[in-house]
Amino acid sequence: MLRNLVVAGTTFIFALSIASAADTAKTQAGLSASEIASRNVAARGGLQAWKAVQSMTWSGKMGAGGNQRAPIPAPPPGKKGSALPTDPRPKEEAQLPFVMKMERPRKLRFEIQFKGQTAVQVYDGANGWKLRPYLNRLEVEPFTPDELKASLAQTELDGPLVDYAAKGTKVELEGMEKVEDRDTYKLKLTMKDGHETHVWIDAQTFLERKIEGQPRRLDGVYHPVEVYYRDYRSVSGLQIPFMLETKVLPVAHPASPSVNTPVPAEQILIERVELNPKFDASLFSKPQTGAAVSHN
Repeated sequence: MLRNLVVAGTTFIFALSIASAADTAKTQAGLSASEIASRNVAARGGLQAWKAVQSMTWSGKMGAGGNQRAPIPAPPPGKKGSALPTDPRPKEEAQLPFVMKMERPRKLRFEIQFKGQTAVQVYDGANGWKLRPYLNRLEVEPFTPDELKASLAQTELDGPLVDYAAKGTKVELEGMEKVEDRDTYKLKLTMKDGHETHVWIDAQTFLERKIEGQPRRLDGVYHPVEVYYRDYRSVSGLQIPFMLETKVLPVAHPASPSVNTPVPAEQILIERVELNPKFDASLFSKPQTGAAVSHN
């Protein structure tokens, strides 16, 4: 679901079982991991309502830029050091219009407007392509191995907890944590392919408060990423967050004894969500060179 949106945006600028341990791990409230997942699905609109959704369109604006991080100190004189990549993000944040189209099973098309041009990213459930005219790359390029791996790890449009057992996902409860002064259940999800991630569920509303994002490489070091879900609204009975805030966490850098200053938080503002739109099959095929235009 929205994890796919975060991963797609970052790219331009990212066995069937339920463990018995998940059923026996209890919190102070006496809920197991499977019970928490069930309450989350109910709070978001219900299993049958989500199963009825076969396609979705998300549109809005994505924040990009705001590169105000402190520079990494250069190596001491006389010592060799690898050149660190510079961050291409502009100094001032810009709000870039985007459209994301999703269709079961695991098909995605993401378009973003930048400097009068439309960049396109497409994933057909097995293969992915991108067209990035804003970098003067006018030929369609296949996903890199890392991009393909990230796409394969993404969930279907209904999110990781909806019908998770049928998807082969194992859910475990790791305890309770505070997220912005709210009590949350921290769940560990192990996907069918072995990929692991974490989701924090609000202990009162049972909606997602935070998810673990795809790590981001900055200045030669991978940084943990957290994505916060905010401003939930009802769309045909489904609870959907209309704002996502991505935070890249600081880590110690080998070239510096101090911890890096993190990049500013990035926001995605959802303006419109459409359920079950009809898509032409070509939307999820390899884009045509020079055809970086929006499809309705």
